[in-house]
This record gives sequence, structure tokens and C-alpha cells, in this order.
Amino acid sequence: MSNYDLNISTILIISPMYDELKRLIEKENLEQSFRFKPEAEVADEDLDWADAIACFNTKTDYNYSKVKWVHSLGAGVDRFLHNKTWDPQVLLTRTICSFGQRIAEYTLSYVLQDMQRHHLFQKDGREKRWKPRTPGLLKNAKAVIYGTGEIGQVTAKVLSQFGMDVYGVSRSGREKDFFKKVFTIDQQEHTGQSEWKDADYIINTLPLTVETEALFNDRFFSQFTEAGFINVGRGASVDEEALIEALDEDRLRFAVLDVFKEEPLPSGHPFWEHPNITVTPHISAVTTADEAVACFIDTLRNIERNEKLVNQVDIEKGY
Repeated sequence: MSNYDLNISTILIISPMYDELKRLIEKENLEQSFRFKPEAEVADEDLDWADAIACFNTKTDYNYSKVKWVHSLGAGVDRFLHNKTWDPQVLLTRTICSFGQRIAEYTLSYVLQDMQRHHLFQKDGREKRWKPRTPGLLKNAKAVIYGTGEIGQVTAKVLSQFGMDVYGVSRSGREKDFFKKVFTIDQQEHTGQSEWKDADYIINTLPLTVETEALFNDRFFSQFTEAGFINVGRGASVDEEALIEALDEDRLRFAVLDVFKEEPLPSGHPFWEHPNITVTPHISAVTTADEAVACFIDTLRNIERNEKLVNQVDIEKGY
């Protein structure tokens, strides 16, 4: 932290819920001066005024090198870093809150729906058809989670509590709690490990980086036979055409997608019509205003005290 000049006195908050953030932040009686604006109303003068900016993944490419600190009000920072150059003198932090638990429960809900055959029983019910089916058991299932950070670890913990074998894939391959074994992305790509070839569920929690863009492509999906794919990471990590082809060829039996290359997902996109794809509108890890403000204020106070920031982004890694 000593490499940064972080005497923060003016902070610009850019968010669709700027009114709610203003209400919560003003309760704290902070000594800094604040401006709260929706993205459409941000002017160059606001950027010149600010020492720091806190925002969600905005559509506008601001000149962040003008400020000392940028704080992402969401967990992802690919909007700031992916295929861009970041000034190393500008501190970048991100929101850390209940994302892990939220994503773990989201994932568990769709795994259980699949195991308990809910979708089949719902279809039978609509057709007034009495057809007994035997539900599966999580203790007999295997999941591979891409990304072994906080979100991946909490998801692994929740699934393993039901007896599921959970394997991880990460950049480092370093062993982590709740994973039976962790592999590197290179091992997954080149060695054909059986641990994921017969996986029941493939779960992506990875951030978007140069290494993870289009990671889930035709070559990747060709390894599987009837796996379920759940994407709560980033949409651009998936080759969309390859995903549809894998579903049509029964290499995947279903896909649950919460993140997409383009959001909102266009009404004419083939994902909407595919019978084996479930689309949710990026809600698996919603950042509430309360959580966003709590993390922002905690980060600001740690900066003021020159204390370690657990949510500081590693610019080289991209997360």
C-alpha cells in the first residue's frame, strides 16, 4: 500500500441505484465529499473532480488514470481490465460479500433439480402422465468446479456436504479445502484427466481473463458425455456455438447460464429457444445495496489506516 498516494477526499459513485447508495453512505457521516450519479449523467467535470470512483461494470470507458482509486461495486473487474491497459498507479479493488453463498445455493438448486428429475416430473404433470422415475443421489455424483477462489470454495463446500466428489481446476493447481483434488487449466487441456471426463456437473466460476476467454469451446465440450454445465462465471468464457452443438450432440445434457457475452441477452438469441438451456438474468450473485456499501466503506477505512486490502485486484492476474 505504501506505493500509492491515497489521500482520498472526493469520491464519485456511479450506479443505477445511486439514490439508495447515497442514502446508506450518508448515514455513515464520512469526512469525504461525495457525488452520486447514474452513468448517463456523469460528465468530464465529475471525473476531474474525483480522487476515487466506485461503480458497477459501466458501459463507458472512463479515463481511470485520472484518479487514485477505483472500487468495483460488483465482484467482477473484467470490465476494467480485459483487453485494456491499466495504470499500475491506480488502486483497483472489488466487492467481496455473500457472493460465495449465493452462487453455491444457486448452483445447488439446479443440481438438485436435475438429480430429483423435477423438469421431467413437471413435463409429465403437464401431459397428465404417471411415470415413476428414480431420483439420483448427490453422494454418487461428481462435480468439477472451474475456479477455486472464494466462490468456488464455498460452492465445493456446499456440494461436498452432501457427499459429492468435487474436483477443482485453477490457474495454479494449488490444493484447496473441500476439493478432492485440484488441477491446473493446462492439465485439464492436455492430459485428459478422467476426473472430469465422467463428471456429472461442470461448474464455471472463473473471472474473465485472457486465459479464460472462450475456454469452454468445442475441444473442451468434446470430452464429455451428458454432463450438466452451469455457468456463473463470465459469458465470454463460453463459445456459444460450441455449447449449443454440445447440447445437440448429447455431450451435454443441459446448461444453466446466468452470464452472457451480451447482457441483456437479445430476444432473438438461440439460448432462449433451446429446450435444454435455462437462462437466468445474471442474478446468481446479486450485489445488494447494503452489501456494496458495507464493503466499500470497509475498504475506504482500510485505505485510511494503511491496512492490508483483502479485496485488492492483482492487475496481472486480472482478479
